[in-house]
Amino acid sequence: MRLNDQQRAAIRTTVAETFGAEARVWLFGSRVDDAKRGGDIDLLIETDQVDTDALARTEIAFLSKIQMKLGEQKIDVLLDYPSRKTRPAILSIARQTGVLL
Repeated sequence: MRLNDQQRAAIRTTVAETFGAEARVWLFGSRVDDAKRGGDIDLLIETDQVDTDALARTEIAFLSKIQMKLGEQKIDVLLDYPSRKTRPAILSIARQTGVLL
């Protein structure tokens, strides 16, 4: 995994601060592979929140906070939540190939 201990801790802490202590976060994509270089930070966040308006605000708050902690980096976030009407395949792929932080 191409995140150091401080980066992993910052992500976990920021997810808990913004989405709640029960939220879980996976790192997936190229940053999981030590043999690759570069790439953005791809995160799947699973939350119990159901209000999509509140989720949108929470996602923006998370991205703002994590950018301040990690510096300017490309960070992509996928959200999974109970009220989601569709389950795109990328959610399963991210969970299966990702690493729970």
